[in-house]
Amino acid sequence: MTEQIQKTLRDSAAMRWTALLLLAMAMFCSYIFMDILSPIKDLMQETRGWDSTAFGTMQGSEVFLNVFAFFLIFAGIILDKMGVRFTAVLSAAVMLVGACIKWYAVSEAFIGSGLETWFTNNLNYIPVFDELGVSPFYEGMPASAKFAASGFMIFGCGCEMAGITVSRGIVKWFKGREMALAMGSEMALARLGVATCMIFSPFFARLGGEVSVSRSVAFGVVLMCIALIMTIVYFVMDQKLDAQTGEAEEKDDPFKISDIGKILSDSGFWLVALLCVLYYSAIFPFQKYAVNMLQCNLTLVAPDANSFWATDTVTYIQYALMLFVAATGFASNFQEKTGKKYGLLGLSILGLVTYCYMGFMQQTAGSIFAVFPLLAVLITPILGKYLDHHGKAVSMLMLGSLLLIFCHLTFAFILPLFKGSTTGGVVIAYITILVLGSSFSLVPASLWPSVPKLVDAKVIGSAYALIFWIQNIGLWLFPLLIGKVLDATNPEGTSATELNYTAPLIMLASLGVAALLLGLVLKAVDKKKGLGLEEPNIK
Repeated sequence: MTEQIQKTLRDSAAMRWTALLLLAMAMFCSYIFMDILSPIKDLMQETRGWDSTAFGTMQGSEVFLNVFAFFLIFAGIILDKMGVRFTAVLSAAVMLVGACIKWYAVSEAFIGSGLETWFTNNLNYIPVFDELGVSPFYEGMPASAKFAASGFMIFGCGCEMAGITVSRGIVKWFKGREMALAMGSEMALARLGVATCMIFSPFFARLGGEVSVSRSVAFGVVLMCIALIMTIVYFVMDQKLDAQTGEAEEKDDPFKISDIGKILSDSGFWLVALLCVLYYSAIFPFQKYAVNMLQCNLTLVAPDANSFWATDTVTYIQYALMLFVAATGFASNFQEKTGKKYGLLGLSILGLVTYCYMGFMQQTAGSIFAVFPLLAVLITPILGKYLDHHGKAVSMLMLGSLLLIFCHLTFAFILPLFKGSTTGGVVIAYITILVLGSSFSLVPASLWPSVPKLVDAKVIGSAYALIFWIQNIGLWLFPLLIGKVLDATNPEGTSATELNYTAPLIMLASLGVAALLLGLVLKAVDKKKGLGLEEPNIK
């Protein structure tokens, strides 16, 4: 009887995983909205006059305030002072506000409004930022892109706040339990948001045969409303847990200005921070252009309007199949019986092949790129387990960088050779995208667990805050650079689906080369100082 009275929500597996699902679904929705315009870049140029520079500037604006107004640091302070549940609801509310602004900016209602006139005539010159070349706006930037960028900045503040809040929430509910599995599951679900976006954003934009980019963003706004509801339910659950335990919300050491000097003088910190910014800058900005890159390099022939492959039903089946692939693949990693393990794995692979066939028959770039996170979902637990028991973190970092280089160079030089071959081009694209997805698992799985081995434990929280800030610099800069390089290397007036992506892809491959070289340096430092980076986490 006493044991029953003392049992808390956290002791119930169902309640723990419900709390995780609420937080993970909020991140899932935010990941969808983050790239909601990425699969319809061509439509933004055709319907709103956004060239690649305008598109890239708007996409990079997501992290502008985190970088230049240091909001990422303030988000950490808010989390430390106010706790997980308040910050979770606040982050969802901020994301929703930013999402609503972005939706209005691309809606038909904005066209011809007083706001459009104001944004056309203003924000063409921002003192200091223009001189430094880091302004989020520029003269000649479409008013809708300026206003969308303003909303995306607000959304980005909430999104980064949500990211650090979810990690803290998982620690609170799963400490001493299945924390690694919980974090892996949250990451897998969040990454599925990218695939969801790639499938449904073009679907809603072309729904009913009439193009409307605002429908895609409206879909994202609805999801952000759902995310807010999820965090409110989590608030109630978390509050009840604290009432049961009588504990105050768990807090980390706050970010201290005095820590900065100590961190910046640590060579290990710089190696990790630079590896982080180089690798993530070659992945996340690429996602924003990947669908358009495929449109420009593949010969895609739309199926006959009267065929099954042209119906909306295909999209629903594809998405259900994608969830099946992710679920069976992820679950196969946690089966003790060999028969069940390989049975689930076989079903996952069969589902993946079927999905790829459907994407080929549907002939849309969005459905092709949507396979990007699927292999990552499948192999992330395998890599985590391998690192825990066998180590080789730096070697994995280097392998991930090599795969990154291979993929971007394949997109740059091999894929265009198959233009005209409807089958060959799609097969090359699928293989390269899946390999890139595996690289996306290799690097994070080995990078983040290495940080505590490189940085003094007393400043680990502050070091993470600075690493995230430096990472955001790359996430702001490279979407903008890709857009500028595209406009500079393609003749004015080039169709949105005829752009030459060679130069931007070489630029992204060069980031992989730099990351590989830093990996070699890190391996040498590890060998010299005996940091234990290549050793297993579990000894």
